[in-house]
Amino acid sequence: MRLYCLSSHPNKPCNILQFKEITIMLDCGLSAHTVLNFLPLPLVPSTRINNLPNWMPRDSVNGQLEGELKECCGRVFVDSAPEFGPPQSNVIDFSEVDVILISNYLCMLALPFITEGTGFEGVVYATEPTLQIGRLFMEELVTFVESSPQATSARHWKDLLHLLPMPLSDADKPRSWRQIYDSAKVNASLARIQMVGYNEQLDVYGALNVMPVSSGYCLGSSNWIIASEYEKIAYVSGSSTLTTHPRPMDQAALKNANVLILTGLTQTPTANPDSMLGELCMTVAVTLRSGGSVLIPCYPSGVVYDLFECLSSHLDNSGLTHVPMFFVSPVADSSLAYSNILAEWLSQAKQNKVYLPEEPFPHAFLVKTGRLKHFKNLYAEGFSTDYRQPCVVFCGHPSLRFGDSVHFVELWGSNPLHTVIFTEPDFPYLEALAPFQPLAMKAVHCPIDTSLNFTQANKLIRDLKPTTLVLPHQYTLPPPTATHRVDLVVESETPPIPFKRGEVLSLPLRRRQGRIDVEVELAGRLVPTEVKPGIALATLTGDLHVRDNKRVLKVEEDNDKAHLAKKKRVQDVLKKKPSGYTWGSLDIDNFIQKITQEGITDAKVEQGSSGYIIHLQNEDTLIQVEDHSTHIYCEGEEHLRLKLRNILLQCLNKF
Repeated sequence: MRLYCLSSHPNKPCNILQFKEITIMLDCGLSAHTVLNFLPLPLVPSTRINNLPNWMPRDSVNGQLEGELKECCGRVFVDSAPEFGPPQSNVIDFSEVDVILISNYLCMLALPFITEGTGFEGVVYATEPTLQIGRLFMEELVTFVESSPQATSARHWKDLLHLLPMPLSDADKPRSWRQIYDSAKVNASLARIQMVGYNEQLDVYGALNVMPVSSGYCLGSSNWIIASEYEKIAYVSGSSTLTTHPRPMDQAALKNANVLILTGLTQTPTANPDSMLGELCMTVAVTLRSGGSVLIPCYPSGVVYDLFECLSSHLDNSGLTHVPMFFVSPVADSSLAYSNILAEWLSQAKQNKVYLPEEPFPHAFLVKTGRLKHFKNLYAEGFSTDYRQPCVVFCGHPSLRFGDSVHFVELWGSNPLHTVIFTEPDFPYLEALAPFQPLAMKAVHCPIDTSLNFTQANKLIRDLKPTTLVLPHQYTLPPPTATHRVDLVVESETPPIPFKRGEVLSLPLRRRQGRIDVEVELAGRLVPTEVKPGIALATLTGDLHVRDNKRVLKVEEDNDKAHLAKKKRVQDVLKKKPSGYTWGSLDIDNFIQKITQEGITDAKVEQGSSGYIIHLQNEDTLIQVEDHSTHIYCEGEEHLRLKLRNILLQCLNKF
């Protein structure tokens, strides 16, 4: 079994698993961290951004680089449409991929890069919420980038990385970065997805079965079981044991796997989600009381649902019920509506509300009462009428490189009364704010990541008891932000197998058994012989039919000359064999007695480490008897060898 790693980001994974001639892609995450190297795309022309000075390397005479780079407060940015980091495409041909298994909507945003224009003809499996919410994420991303088009595309800077300052000089394979896909590719790639339910067994070309089980991380998120008749692989990505709105994690199905592939652990191992949520609520209340407004850059689904619930309750208790909350996204209405019709994918507490009947999420009530107002964009009908300050605004994108969040940072950045709070863990907040410096508004980092932390992951591994653990190399070292925290690593009884982007691993899982079904008619012809109490053996001859990786042994068919000729050859071979099949261990005393009766009286027996050695001195012959084999060395005396062989066979059991 081989594993190919196509991603350098453990939380945006993309791996290829090859097993039993089947090629499976495990997730296709899109790294958006690359967009931090680019200037923001404002919704309206920004004089500040347009007036940033151009930057050129001191020793460069390349005029083509002119205008591609700009400087802001000592940091150099690319002035071009933002580019993303798709999975590595030169390790394996995507047209050879048979199946793509999607864990959650955050791990599928590179799907159009995989399936469109590559010759891909396989099938993609995902749960219904993963498909529908993933569609919202893709549509929002495309809308954000297309709403602020860049007239030029910078590319020459990629040839001069050695002349550029940090962090551009450390850019990871920028020539492989891609601009975002369009809506047509989004629709084409999503049309390939087949929706599946939890614990639904799916046959993969007769060779494997795959099954999604709840991972507890977000709506519809899954871990995957990949199994044959005798082997089991568990793929754990983006899981959570915390009690939030999704259905709880199903751990029982993951136990005792031959191989456990673990990825998607927390990106903020030193931050507690509950503490961060409390700090966020207090920061919002303090800002609002001082007359300022709060910007929370967010994704259109996920933790934002919990933020609506907790923050509205905290504002009520703080006497700030009158403060409006705005949710601005091209897919805001779809996200809010869809989350309330997914009862089967929710936690039990949320499901119970459906049967009362109540909406499972309180944001439905907040919308009805006017506390939460949602709009597609800032120029949507009604926004200018309802907008008032102080307020709380939820909008995208968390990178602050495109979307409505760029406009609000530009609008409020010079006022120290306002606050921007970062809750999404995907982007370092100081890097996100870098092109907006100098900034007067307060910036608070409250990352809320409900993924497994290292303590939870280590407990999970102990409970699951996998034979082999495979994980990203980042999890074997303390995180760069806390190099002294040696406890922030994954530990297991057997050393884990780490992997990096571009590596191909040969995993220690060998196929040792296979299944063959015997046709009823052929099974009825068997004549078993008991060789030990409770153990019976029988011989059988039939035709082996292999189709769609299923093997069936059937009664021989005498329907053509070729088959009759083959059958005659088999019978000729069988005639040359001794009658019956031998089994059991050789009784040395019985063997010596029989060869003595045949006139061989000079046998000497020596016991060795692995059996016996019988020396026939007059015949210059050695007989080596081991547990599973017997060898006769008689220097070309073929008639003597055959005589000894026949005597030996008489000493063994037959059936």
